[in-house]
Amino acid sequence: MSLPSTAPDLKALCLHINAHCPAGGLFEGDRTHLHPDSNLPWRIAPEPFWLSPAQQRYLDQLGGVLHQFYKASNQLYHQSVKGVEPPWIHEYLDLGKPSAVREMGLWNRIKSQLPLVIRPDLLLTEDGFKLVELDAIPGGMGFTAQVSEVYAELGYDIIGGARGLIDPFYEAVAAAAKVDEPHFALFVSDESEAYRREMEWLVERLQAAGKPARSAHPREARFDENGLFLQGADEPAPWRIAAAYRFFELFDLKNIPKAELFTYFTKKNALCLTPPPKAYLEEKLWLAFYHHPALKSYWRRTLGKEPFAALGSLIPRSWIVDARPLPPHAIIPGLDIGGQPVSDWQQLKQLTKKQRELVLKPSGFSNLAYESKGVSIGHDLSEAEWAERVQEALDRFDHQPYILQEFHKAARRTVRYYDFHRDEVVPMRGRVMLRPYYYVIGDVPRLCGIQALVFPADKKILHGMVDAAIMPCAASAEKSPF
Repeated sequence: MSLPSTAPDLKALCLHINAHCPAGGLFEGDRTHLHPDSNLPWRIAPEPFWLSPAQQRYLDQLGGVLHQFYKASNQLYHQSVKGVEPPWIHEYLDLGKPSAVREMGLWNRIKSQLPLVIRPDLLLTEDGFKLVELDAIPGGMGFTAQVSEVYAELGYDIIGGARGLIDPFYEAVAAAAKVDEPHFALFVSDESEAYRREMEWLVERLQAAGKPARSAHPREARFDENGLFLQGADEPAPWRIAAAYRFFELFDLKNIPKAELFTYFTKKNALCLTPPPKAYLEEKLWLAFYHHPALKSYWRRTLGKEPFAALGSLIPRSWIVDARPLPPHAIIPGLDIGGQPVSDWQQLKQLTKKQRELVLKPSGFSNLAYESKGVSIGHDLSEAEWAERVQEALDRFDHQPYILQEFHKAARRTVRYYDFHRDEVVPMRGRVMLRPYYYVIGDVPRLCGIQALVFPADKKILHGMVDAAIMPCAASAEKSPF
Protein backbone atom coordinates (compact mmCIF):
# COMPACT_ATOMS: atom_id res chain seq x y z
CA MET A 1 0.00 0.00 0.00
CA SER A 2 1.35 3.45 -0.90
CA LEU A 3 0.29 6.86 0.25
CA PRO A 4 -2.29 8.60 -1.97
CA SER A 5 -0.91 11.55 -3.93
CA THR A 6 -3.65 13.80 -2.50
CA ALA A 7 -5.11 13.93 1.00
CA PRO A 8 -4.55 10.47 2.48
CA ASP A 9 -7.36 8.26 3.68
CA LEU A 10 -6.45 8.29 7.36
CA LYS A 11 -8.73 5.41 8.28
CA ALA A 12 -7.23 3.26 5.51
CA LEU A 13 -3.72 4.02 6.78
CA CYS A 14 -4.63 2.99 10.33
CA LEU A 15 -6.27 -0.21 9.17
CA HIS A 16 -3.23 -1.02 7.04
CA ILE A 17 -0.95 -0.54 10.05
CA ASN A 18 -3.28 -2.71 12.13
CA ALA A 19 -3.15 -5.47 9.53
CA HIS A 20 0.55 -5.34 8.68
CA CYS A 21 2.38 -4.40 11.85
CA PRO A 22 3.92 -7.65 13.12
CA ALA A 23 4.23 -6.18 16.61
CA GLY A 24 0.61 -7.12 17.22
CA GLY A 25 1.58 -10.71 17.87
CA LEU A 26 4.61 -9.93 19.99
CA PHE A 27 3.07 -8.87 23.27
CA GLU A 28 1.77 -11.35 25.79
CA GLY A 29 -0.91 -10.59 28.34
CA ASP A 30 -4.58 -9.76 28.73
CA ARG A 31 -6.14 -8.43 25.54
CA THR A 32 -9.73 -8.47 26.71
CA HIS A 33 -9.86 -4.67 26.57
CA LEU A 34 -9.23 -4.67 22.82
CA HIS A 35 -11.87 -4.20 20.19
CA PRO A 36 -12.26 -7.50 18.25
CA ASP A 37 -10.87 -5.89 15.10
CA SER A 38 -7.80 -4.43 16.83
CA ASN A 39 -4.57 -6.43 16.54
CA LEU A 40 -2.42 -3.93 18.42
CA PRO A 41 -2.52 -3.11 22.14
CA TRP A 42 -2.13 0.63 21.57
CA ARG A 43 -3.92 3.42 19.73
CA ILE A 44 -2.95 3.47 16.06
CA ALA A 45 -1.97 6.80 14.53
CA PRO A 46 -2.21 7.30 10.77
CA GLU A 47 1.10 9.16 10.59
CA PRO A 48 4.38 9.50 12.50
CA PHE A 49 4.87 11.93 15.33
CA TRP A 50 6.21 15.05 13.70
CA LEU A 51 9.27 16.77 15.12
CA SER A 52 10.74 20.02 13.91
CA PRO A 53 14.11 19.90 12.11
CA ALA A 54 15.63 21.72 15.10
CA GLN A 55 14.33 19.04 17.47
CA GLN A 56 15.73 16.32 15.24
CA ARG A 57 19.14 18.02 15.28
CA TYR A 58 18.98 18.32 19.07
CA LEU A 59 18.16 14.64 19.48
CA ASP A 60 20.83 13.65 17.00
CA GLN A 61 23.46 15.50 19.06
CA LEU A 62 22.06 14.32 22.39
CA GLY A 63 23.45 10.82 21.85
CA GLY A 64 27.00 12.15 22.08
CA VAL A 65 26.20 14.06 25.27
CA LEU A 66 24.66 11.02 26.95
CA HIS A 67 27.56 8.83 25.86
CA GLN A 68 29.97 11.32 27.44
CA PHE A 69 27.84 11.23 30.59
CA TYR A 70 28.19 7.44 30.73
CA LYS A 71 31.95 7.73 30.25
CA ALA A 72 32.29 10.35 32.97
CA SER A 73 30.08 8.34 35.33
CA ASN A 74 32.09 5.18 34.73
CA GLN A 75 35.32 7.06 35.43
CA LEU A 76 33.89 8.71 38.54
CA TYR A 77 32.92 5.37 40.06
CA HIS A 78 36.38 3.88 39.51
CA GLN A 79 38.10 6.99 40.86
CA SER A 80 35.86 6.87 43.92
CA VAL A 81 36.84 3.24 44.56
CA LYS A 82 40.51 4.20 44.25
CA GLY A 83 40.14 7.19 46.59
CA VAL A 84 40.85 9.79 43.92
CA GLU A 85 37.25 11.03 44.28
CA PRO A 86 35.18 10.90 47.50
CA PRO A 87 34.35 7.35 48.67
CA TRP A 88 30.71 8.19 49.36
CA ILE A 89 30.08 8.08 45.58
CA HIS A 90 30.77 4.37 45.19
CA GLU A 91 29.30 3.65 48.64
CA TYR A 92 25.93 4.99 47.49
CA LEU A 93 26.13 3.04 44.24
CA ASP A 94 27.10 -0.19 46.01
CA LEU A 95 24.17 -0.15 48.44
CA GLY A 96 22.18 -3.39 48.40
CA LYS A 97 24.46 -5.18 45.94
CA PRO A 98 26.12 -8.51 46.78
CA SER A 99 29.91 -8.58 46.72
CA ALA A 100 30.00 -10.72 43.55
CA VAL A 101 28.06 -8.07 41.62
CA ARG A 102 30.25 -5.27 42.95
CA GLU A 103 33.37 -7.18 41.94
CA MET A 104 32.14 -7.67 38.37
CA GLY A 105 31.99 -3.95 37.83
CA LEU A 106 35.69 -3.65 38.70
CA TRP A 107 37.05 -6.28 36.33
CA ASN A 108 39.97 -4.89 34.34
CA ARG A 109 38.73 -6.62 31.18
CA ILE A 110 35.61 -4.44 31.07
CA LYS A 111 36.90 -1.34 32.85
CA SER A 112 36.23 1.02 29.94
CA GLN A 113 33.23 -0.81 28.45
CA LEU A 114 29.87 0.97 28.29
CA PRO A 115 26.37 -0.01 27.15
CA LEU A 116 26.00 -0.25 23.37
CA VAL A 117 22.37 0.86 23.48
CA ILE A 118 21.42 4.17 25.07
CA ARG A 119 17.75 5.03 25.48
CA PRO A 120 16.62 8.07 27.43
CA ASP A 121 12.98 8.65 28.32
CA LEU A 122 12.38 12.27 27.41
CA LEU A 123 9.37 14.35 28.35
CA LEU A 124 8.41 17.09 25.95
CA THR A 125 7.67 20.13 28.10
CA GLU A 126 7.01 23.76 27.29
CA ASP A 127 10.60 24.39 28.44
CA GLY A 128 12.16 21.76 26.20
CA PHE A 129 13.11 18.16 26.85
CA LYS A 130 13.44 16.67 30.36
CA LEU A 131 15.21 13.36 30.99
CA VAL A 132 13.31 11.19 33.47
CA GLU A 133 15.09 7.87 32.83
CA LEU A 134 18.29 6.65 31.20
CA ASP A 135 17.95 2.96 30.41
CA ALA A 136 21.01 0.83 29.62
CA ILE A 137 18.97 -2.36 29.00
CA PRO A 138 15.91 -0.99 27.22
CA GLY A 139 13.04 -2.93 25.81
CA GLY A 140 11.27 -1.76 22.70
CA MET A 141 14.13 -1.95 20.18
CA GLY A 142 12.47 -4.70 18.19
CA PHE A 143 9.03 -3.23 18.66
CA THR A 144 10.11 0.24 17.50
CA ALA A 145 11.97 -1.30 14.57
CA GLN A 146 8.81 -3.12 13.49
CA VAL A 147 6.63 -0.03 13.71
CA SER A 148 9.24 2.06 11.89
CA GLU A 149 9.38 -0.50 9.09
CA VAL A 150 5.62 -0.39 8.52
CA TYR A 151 5.39 3.42 8.53
CA ALA A 152 8.40 3.64 6.20
CA GLU A 153 6.69 1.25 3.78
CA LEU A 154 3.79 3.70 3.70
CA GLY A 155 6.13 6.34 2.34
CA TYR A 156 6.99 8.28 5.49
CA ASP A 157 10.60 9.42 5.91
CA ILE A 158 11.06 7.91 9.37
CA ILE A 159 14.02 9.08 11.45
CA GLY A 160 16.52 6.24 11.22
CA GLY A 161 14.77 4.70 8.24
CA ALA A 162 13.03 1.34 7.84
CA ARG A 163 16.05 -0.65 9.09
CA GLY A 164 17.64 1.96 11.32
CA LEU A 165 17.19 -0.13 14.45
CA ILE A 166 18.14 -3.43 12.81
CA ASP A 167 21.38 -3.37 10.83
CA PRO A 168 23.26 -0.84 13.04
CA PHE A 169 22.54 -3.04 16.07
CA TYR A 170 24.76 -5.73 14.61
CA GLU A 171 27.30 -3.09 13.55
CA ALA A 172 27.57 -1.95 17.17
CA VAL A 173 28.04 -5.51 18.42
CA ALA A 174 30.67 -6.27 15.78
CA ALA A 175 32.60 -3.10 16.61
CA ALA A 176 32.55 -3.94 20.32
CA ALA A 177 33.66 -7.53 19.70
CA LYS A 178 36.37 -6.29 17.29
CA VAL A 179 35.42 -9.04 14.87
CA ASP A 180 34.18 -8.51 11.30
CA GLU A 181 31.36 -11.07 11.42
CA PRO A 182 30.99 -12.23 15.02
CA HIS A 183 28.58 -14.97 15.94
CA PHE A 184 26.06 -13.00 17.98
CA ALA A 185 23.45 -14.34 20.42
CA LEU A 186 20.69 -12.34 22.09
CA PHE A 187 19.67 -13.96 25.39
CA VAL A 188 16.27 -13.23 26.94
CA SER A 189 15.47 -14.61 30.41
CA ASP A 190 12.11 -15.68 31.83
CA GLU A 191 11.98 -12.46 33.83
CA SER A 192 11.99 -10.52 30.52
CA GLU A 193 9.48 -12.82 28.82
CA ALA A 194 7.23 -9.93 27.71
CA TYR A 195 10.03 -8.74 25.42
CA ARG A 196 11.03 -12.11 23.98
CA ARG A 197 9.09 -11.99 20.71
CA GLU A 198 10.21 -8.51 19.75
CA MET A 199 13.82 -9.49 20.37
CA GLU A 200 13.37 -12.69 18.38
CA TRP A 201 11.91 -10.61 15.56
CA LEU A 202 14.96 -8.34 15.62
CA VAL A 203 17.26 -11.35 15.35
CA GLU A 204 15.16 -12.82 12.56
CA ARG A 205 15.64 -9.61 10.58
CA LEU A 206 19.39 -9.84 11.09
CA GLN A 207 19.37 -13.47 9.96
CA ALA A 208 17.40 -12.51 6.84
CA ALA A 209 20.18 -10.01 6.07
CA GLY A 210 22.73 -12.81 6.28
CA LYS A 211 24.14 -12.00 9.73
CA PRO A 212 25.26 -14.85 12.03
CA ALA A 213 22.81 -14.09 14.82
CA ARG A 214 20.57 -16.17 17.08
CA SER A 215 18.12 -15.61 19.90
CA ALA A 216 18.08 -17.97 22.85
CA HIS A 217 17.18 -18.52 26.47
CA PRO A 218 20.16 -18.46 28.88
CA ARG A 219 19.55 -22.12 29.73
CA GLU A 220 20.38 -23.06 26.12
CA ALA A 221 24.01 -21.90 26.45
CA ARG A 222 26.66 -24.61 26.42
CA PHE A 223 30.35 -24.28 27.25
CA ASP A 224 33.77 -25.84 26.92
CA GLU A 225 37.28 -24.57 27.59
CA ASN A 226 37.03 -22.15 24.64
CA GLY A 227 33.86 -20.36 25.72
CA LEU A 228 30.12 -20.40 25.08
CA PHE A 229 28.24 -21.96 22.21
CA LEU A 230 24.76 -22.98 21.10
CA GLN A 231 24.00 -26.32 19.54
CA GLY A 232 20.66 -27.76 18.54
CA ALA A 233 19.88 -31.47 18.63
CA ASP A 234 20.23 -31.74 14.83
CA GLU A 235 23.39 -29.64 14.56
CA PRO A 236 26.62 -31.58 14.04
CA ALA A 237 28.90 -28.81 15.31
CA PRO A 238 28.70 -26.14 18.01
CA TRP A 239 27.80 -22.57 17.05
CA ARG A 240 30.50 -20.58 18.85
CA ILE A 241 29.38 -17.27 20.42
CA ALA A 242 31.71 -14.28 20.14
CA ALA A 243 29.28 -11.64 21.39
CA ALA A 244 26.14 -11.79 23.51
CA TYR A 245 23.47 -9.25 24.40
CA ARG A 246 22.02 -9.88 27.86
CA PHE A 247 18.37 -8.99 28.08
CA PHE A 248 18.23 -9.71 31.79
CA GLU A 249 18.94 -7.61 34.87
CA LEU A 250 21.89 -8.09 37.20
CA PHE A 251 19.62 -8.16 40.25
CA ASP A 252 18.08 -11.29 38.71
CA LEU A 253 21.38 -13.15 38.27
CA LYS A 254 20.55 -15.68 40.99
CA ASN A 255 17.49 -16.67 38.94
CA ILE A 256 19.20 -16.78 35.54
CA PRO A 257 20.18 -20.30 34.43
CA LYS A 258 23.91 -20.56 33.77
CA ALA A 259 24.51 -16.91 34.64
CA GLU A 260 27.94 -17.87 35.95
CA LEU A 261 28.95 -18.99 32.44
CA PHE A 262 28.28 -15.54 31.00
CA THR A 263 30.23 -13.76 33.72
CA TYR A 264 33.10 -16.27 33.81
CA PHE A 265 33.85 -16.08 30.09
CA THR A 266 33.38 -12.31 30.08
CA LYS A 267 36.03 -12.02 32.78
CA LYS A 268 38.31 -14.33 30.79
CA ASN A 269 37.81 -12.19 27.66
CA ALA A 270 36.34 -15.16 25.77
CA LEU A 271 33.00 -13.40 25.36
CA CYS A 272 31.98 -9.83 24.54
CA LEU A 273 28.96 -9.35 26.83
CA THR A 274 26.82 -6.26 26.45
CA PRO A 275 25.64 -4.39 28.37
CA PRO A 276 28.75 -5.03 30.50
CA PRO A 277 27.92 -6.34 34.01
CA LYS A 278 28.24 -2.96 35.71
CA ALA A 279 25.32 -2.59 38.09
CA TYR A 280 26.50 0.85 39.19
CA LEU A 281 25.88 2.25 35.68
CA GLU A 282 22.24 1.17 35.86
CA GLU A 283 21.32 3.41 38.80
CA LYS A 284 19.14 6.53 38.75
CA LEU A 285 21.41 7.91 41.46
CA TRP A 286 23.50 9.41 38.65
CA LEU A 287 20.76 11.95 38.01
CA ALA A 288 21.14 13.14 41.60
CA PHE A 289 24.94 13.01 41.43
CA TYR A 290 24.82 15.32 38.43
CA HIS A 291 23.23 18.06 40.54
CA HIS A 292 25.33 17.45 43.66
CA PRO A 293 27.29 20.67 44.37
CA ALA A 294 30.40 18.74 45.47
CA LEU A 295 30.62 17.13 42.02
CA LYS A 296 29.95 20.23 39.93
CA SER A 297 33.62 20.85 39.14
CA TYR A 298 34.14 17.20 38.19
CA TRP A 299 31.28 17.18 35.70
CA ARG A 300 32.28 20.52 34.17
CA ARG A 301 35.93 19.49 33.85
CA THR A 302 35.23 15.98 32.51
CA LEU A 303 32.33 16.71 30.19
CA GLY A 304 33.32 20.11 28.85
CA LYS A 305 31.35 23.34 28.82
CA GLU A 306 28.63 22.57 26.27
CA PRO A 307 27.70 19.01 27.36
CA PHE A 308 27.75 20.15 31.00
CA ALA A 309 25.29 22.94 30.20
CA ALA A 310 23.12 20.66 28.05
CA LEU A 311 22.73 18.10 30.85
CA GLY A 312 22.06 20.85 33.37
CA SER A 313 18.89 21.87 31.53
CA LEU A 314 17.96 18.29 30.58
CA ILE A 315 18.17 16.51 33.96
CA PRO A 316 15.53 17.59 36.50
CA ARG A 317 16.87 18.55 39.91
CA SER A 318 17.23 15.32 41.88
CA TRP A 319 18.32 14.30 45.37
CA ILE A 320 19.32 11.02 47.07
CA VAL A 321 16.87 10.13 49.84
CA ASP A 322 19.43 9.38 52.55
CA ALA A 323 17.94 8.15 55.83
CA ARG A 324 20.94 9.20 57.91
CA PRO A 325 20.36 12.29 60.10
CA LEU A 326 22.00 15.58 59.18
CA PRO A 327 23.76 17.74 61.78
CA PRO A 328 21.69 20.77 62.92
CA HIS A 329 23.59 23.25 60.76
CA ALA A 330 23.31 21.22 57.53
CA ILE A 331 20.67 21.34 54.79
CA ILE A 332 19.88 19.27 51.70
CA PRO A 333 21.46 21.38 48.93
CA GLY A 334 18.98 22.98 46.58
CA LEU A 335 15.87 21.47 48.17
CA ASP A 336 13.59 24.27 49.37
CA ILE A 337 9.97 23.97 50.45
CA GLY A 338 7.97 27.19 50.59
CA GLY A 339 11.20 29.15 50.49
CA GLN A 340 12.63 27.26 53.46
CA PRO A 341 15.59 24.86 53.18
CA VAL A 342 15.03 21.22 54.08
CA SER A 343 17.30 19.69 56.73
CA ASP A 344 15.25 16.60 57.60
CA TRP A 345 13.45 14.26 55.20
CA GLN A 346 10.57 14.08 57.67
CA GLN A 347 9.69 17.61 56.57
CA LEU A 348 8.51 16.17 53.26
CA LYS A 349 5.63 14.38 54.96
CA GLN A 350 3.65 17.54 55.73
CA LEU A 351 3.74 19.17 52.31
CA THR A 352 0.71 20.75 50.68
CA LYS A 353 -0.55 19.34 47.39
CA LYS A 354 1.19 22.10 45.46
CA GLN A 355 4.45 21.50 47.35
CA ARG A 356 4.18 17.79 46.59
CA GLU A 357 4.98 18.29 42.90
CA LEU A 358 7.78 15.81 43.41
CA VAL A 359 8.55 12.26 42.29
CA LEU A 360 9.99 9.40 44.36
CA LYS A 361 11.78 6.66 42.41
CA PRO A 362 13.77 3.58 43.43
CA SER A 363 17.24 3.96 41.96
CA GLY A 364 17.98 0.48 40.62
CA PHE A 365 18.99 -3.12 41.32
CA SER A 366 15.40 -4.13 42.02
CA ASN A 367 12.32 -5.15 40.09
CA LEU A 368 10.73 -2.00 41.53
CA ALA A 369 13.14 0.17 39.57
CA TYR A 370 11.88 -0.50 36.04
CA GLU A 371 8.59 -0.05 34.15
CA SER A 372 7.62 2.71 36.64
CA LYS A 373 6.62 0.11 39.24
CA GLY A 374 8.02 1.99 42.23
CA VAL A 375 7.31 5.55 41.07
CA SER A 376 5.23 7.80 43.36
CA ILE A 377 4.04 11.24 42.24
CA GLY A 378 3.42 13.43 45.27
CA HIS A 379 0.51 15.59 44.11
CA ASP A 380 -1.28 12.52 42.78
CA LEU A 381 -1.41 11.06 46.32
CA SER A 382 -3.11 12.10 49.54
CA GLU A 383 -0.91 13.59 52.25
CA ALA A 384 -1.10 10.34 54.23
CA GLU A 385 -0.19 8.21 51.19
CA TRP A 386 2.72 10.51 50.33
CA ALA A 387 4.01 10.40 53.92
CA GLU A 388 3.88 6.59 53.76
CA ARG A 389 5.88 6.51 50.51
CA VAL A 390 8.49 8.88 51.93
CA GLN A 391 8.91 6.64 54.97
CA GLU A 392 9.19 3.55 52.76
CA ALA A 393 11.99 5.22 50.82
CA LEU A 394 13.81 6.08 54.06
CA ASP A 395 13.35 2.58 55.46
CA ARG A 396 14.81 0.99 52.32
CA PHE A 397 17.82 3.28 52.07
CA ASP A 398 20.50 0.77 53.07
CA HIS A 399 19.47 -1.80 50.45
CA GLN A 400 17.29 0.05 47.91
CA PRO A 401 18.08 3.78 47.70
CA TYR A 402 15.54 6.18 46.21
CA ILE A 403 15.86 9.53 44.50
CA LEU A 404 13.56 12.52 44.85
CA GLN A 405 13.03 14.47 41.66
CA GLU A 406 11.24 17.61 40.57
CA PHE A 407 8.02 16.84 38.72
CA HIS A 408 7.84 18.23 35.19
CA LYS A 409 4.56 18.25 33.32
CA ALA A 410 4.73 17.06 29.75
CA ALA A 411 3.37 19.48 27.17
CA ARG A 412 0.00 18.75 25.59
CA ARG A 413 -0.06 18.03 21.89
CA THR A 414 -2.79 16.78 19.59
CA VAL A 415 -2.44 13.61 17.57
CA ARG A 416 -4.98 11.49 15.73
CA TYR A 417 -5.78 7.82 16.15
CA TYR A 418 -8.30 5.35 14.83
CA ASP A 419 -11.16 4.62 17.23
CA PHE A 420 -12.38 1.10 16.43
CA HIS A 421 -15.63 1.60 18.35
CA ARG A 422 -16.55 4.77 16.47
CA ASP A 423 -15.00 3.56 13.21
CA GLU A 424 -13.29 6.87 12.57
CA VAL A 425 -10.07 8.74 13.10
CA VAL A 426 -10.37 11.07 16.08
CA PRO A 427 -8.09 13.64 17.72
CA MET A 428 -6.52 13.13 21.14
CA ARG A 429 -4.97 15.86 23.23
CA GLY A 430 -2.21 14.14 25.12
CA ARG A 431 1.15 14.35 26.84
CA VAL A 432 4.25 13.28 24.97
CA MET A 433 7.22 11.10 25.82
CA LEU A 434 9.97 10.37 23.30
CA ARG A 435 12.30 7.40 23.44
CA PRO A 436 15.24 7.83 21.06
CA TYR A 437 17.48 4.81 20.55
CA TYR A 438 21.21 5.35 20.11
CA TYR A 439 23.55 2.54 19.11
CA VAL A 440 27.21 3.11 19.97
CA ILE A 441 29.25 1.98 16.98
CA GLY A 442 32.99 2.14 17.51
CA ASP A 443 32.61 4.67 20.34
CA VAL A 444 30.34 6.89 18.23
CA PRO A 445 26.64 7.00 19.17
CA ARG A 446 24.16 7.02 16.28
CA LEU A 447 20.50 7.99 16.47
CA CYS A 448 18.79 4.96 14.90
CA GLY A 449 15.10 5.52 15.63
CA ILE A 450 12.66 7.29 17.92
CA GLN A 451 9.50 5.95 19.53
CA ALA A 452 6.85 8.52 20.45
CA LEU A 453 4.16 7.82 23.05
CA VAL A 454 1.24 10.19 23.48
CA PHE A 455 -0.77 9.55 26.63
CA PRO A 456 -4.17 10.93 27.68
CA ALA A 457 -3.64 14.35 29.26
CA ASP A 458 -4.94 13.27 32.68
CA LYS A 459 -2.40 10.44 33.03
CA LYS A 460 0.33 11.39 35.55
CA ILE A 461 2.72 8.43 35.17
CA LEU A 462 3.55 8.14 31.49
CA HIS A 463 3.93 4.41 31.09
CA GLY A 464 2.17 1.54 29.39
CA MET A 465 0.60 1.35 25.96
CA VAL A 466 -3.11 0.53 26.20
CA ASP A 467 -4.21 4.17 26.46
CA ALA A 468 -1.33 5.61 24.46
CA ALA A 469 -0.95 6.37 20.79
CA ILE A 470 2.43 4.97 19.74
CA MET A 471 4.28 5.80 16.54
CA PRO A 472 7.77 6.38 15.15
CA CYS A 473 9.02 9.91 14.57
CA ALA A 474 9.69 11.93 11.44
CA ALA A 475 10.78 15.53 10.97
CA SER A 476 8.91 18.23 9.07
CA ALA A 477 8.99 22.01 9.37
CA GLU A 478 5.43 22.20 8.03
CA LYS A 479 3.79 19.42 10.02
CA SER A 480 5.53 19.72 13.39
CA PRO A 481 3.16 21.12 16.04
CA PHE A 482 6.06 22.69 17.96
